[in-house]
Amino acid sequence: MPWRVATVEALPDFRLHVRFVDGTEGTVDLTALVHSPSAGVFASLADSALFAQAFVEHGAVTWPGEIDLAPDAMYAEIKKGVQ
Repeated sequence: MPWRVATVEALPDFRLHVRFVDGTEGTVDLTALVHSPSAGVFASLADSALFAQAFVEHGAVTWPGEIDLAPDAMYAEIKKGVQ
């Protein structure tokens, strides 16, 4: 699946730079998600120290506490050129 994440780097201001297994890469801004009133489990990522701990597990961006982000939406956003 081309949208599986190969690498991730947490950047300042709740952004992630991701590279997918097909070579597609770009930066995704998660500010709106993290600070949304309906953020749910993602609200804990408002702690920048936790956000910075992003890593890849099974092709998805993951954080401690079993928080993970579906890679297909990030892939589609980057492919559209919205970064």
